[in-house]
Amino acid sequence: YNEYKSYLSMRSVFLPLLLFVSVSSLSFKLSPEGTRCIKEEAHKDVLVVGEFTIENLQESHQVDIKVTDTRDQVLFSKDKSDKGKFAFTLDDYDMFSICFYAKRNTEFGGRGPPAQDLNVKLTVKRGIEAKSYNELAKAEKLKPMELELQKLEDLAQAIVSDFAYMKSREKLMRDTNESTNSRVLWFSVFSMGVLMGLALWQVFYLKRFFKAKKLIE
Repeated sequence: YNEYKSYLSMRSVFLPLLLFVSVSSLSFKLSPEGTRCIKEEAHKDVLVVGEFTIENLQESHQVDIKVTDTRDQVLFSKDKSDKGKFAFTLDDYDMFSICFYAKRNTEFGGRGPPAQDLNVKLTVKRGIEAKSYNELAKAEKLKPMELELQKLEDLAQAIVSDFAYMKSREKLMRDTNESTNSRVLWFSVFSMGVLMGLALWQVFYLKRFFKAKKLIE
């Protein structure tokens, strides 16, 4: 009983932190000969798992899917697919694009009735939500309480990692801000020096000009 009570206490502490878990699901229309890309972001070494289904797909058309990062590195690619799953990790914090390319099937040679818009359903999970804890429990023979504790441990590690990333980003932005302020300060000093030098030059130039015209002695 004391173990169960301790587990409930820990769960009540970590439950608000579930807000950090990232799961995105969306559904959209895709033209039978169009392209649609969805952009997401992911942290370094964080597992990203996606699942998609395409409805109203006729034999006269096909849909190809490709997942790439900002360097155009292909993370996943599949042709002529109406459903599937993909998983990958990134070497660094980056954006990735999930693109669906709909087109006519070349085997039909452009024949067939006009196609309707396709319904695409996409679900993307990151971090602990992307892990299959049921398979983990079977493989390691974990009890329900042990499995929940494992989830809490993974969640805590994910949150620590997120805070460490935000701290590093804050330090980078602070250093950038300080560097920018320093450059602005020196540029202001340089500008004032140039203006003062220009003003002194104008004074001496006008003085020589008036002397040359014998307007002043």
